[in-house]
Amino acid sequence: MRAAVVTAPDASPVCADFPEPAVPPGSEPLHLVGAGLHNVVRGLATGRHYGRGRMRYPLVPGIDAVARTGDGRLVYTGYARPPFGTMAERLVAPFQAEIPAGADPLAIAAGMNPGLSGWMVLTTRRREVGALGTVLVLGATGMSGTLAVQGALALGAERVIAAGRDPEALERLRGAGATTVSLAQDGPGGLEQALADAVSETSPGLVLDYLWGPVAEATFAALGRSGEDTEANTSYVQIGSLAGVEASLPADLLRSRRIRITGSGAGSVSAEEMLAEAPEVMARFADGSLHLPYTAFPLSRVGEAWAHTGRSRVVVVPD
Repeated sequence: MRAAVVTAPDASPVCADFPEPAVPPGSEPLHLVGAGLHNVVRGLATGRHYGRGRMRYPLVPGIDAVARTGDGRLVYTGYARPPFGTMAERLVAPFQAEIPAGADPLAIAAGMNPGLSGWMVLTTRRREVGALGTVLVLGATGMSGTLAVQGALALGAERVIAAGRDPEALERLRGAGATTVSLAQDGPGGLEQALADAVSETSPGLVLDYLWGPVAEATFAALGRSGEDTEANTSYVQIGSLAGVEASLPADLLRSRRIRITGSGAGSVSAEEMLAEAPEVMARFADGSLHLPYTAFPLSRVGEAWAHTGRSRVVVVPD
């Protein structure tokens, strides 16, 4: 079969022939409709992601996809056994969830992975406390962060604070109903002050952090300033590290407010837990509550897709 093939950690994928995956008895292969090229896909294929394990090359990249069954149904699927990924004409994967009627299958392929990252945290918090209250999203102008803001609004958060660097994306989020904070601040203390001003009105009950590094440190300082709010009960969830892999945590923050700092990702959240949320997330894409731009590339142009740096999510489709 034709597939995207990565031959070494530093090699871009090429479209080439690859062996067919073994099909378990009583099953049949699925036929690719679209596979999202997410950040985690690049990280796993290059061996840089923390969940990489022992990579064997050559391999087919891709962790999830929309595919067509033999009887014509469209399903969301993924987590194929290495070295088989989802960027191939045919795939065998351990689960299938049917796509809702009217949903754009390529939007599902593009958005499920980044959308689930925030949705899992939001729904867990809502189950714990009953209402989301104020939600702060750090890295809100990236794909995952934007979907987290949309998800928080769709789930009825009282206030959503969207913090990011892209002014055009911030303007769109403001139009959707979020309070926005620019992280493009100059001068010492500027970032901390901007965040402190944003959380002074209502302390966030939930923080979704896609950035970490110095942005997390500035957020810790801003939250520490409002430590006198004895009613504050903040859950700070670390999801991504686009701004840095390390951050210094001040002791006085832990003593001055009730705060819980955890992480969410492969290893801390099981595949079964994520898949349980998949139908609801797909329904939100179908009704427009969640949406993001995407660009489709055929398998024959997978090298070009790999190098794409535009503001849309890449989806690899059959030729």
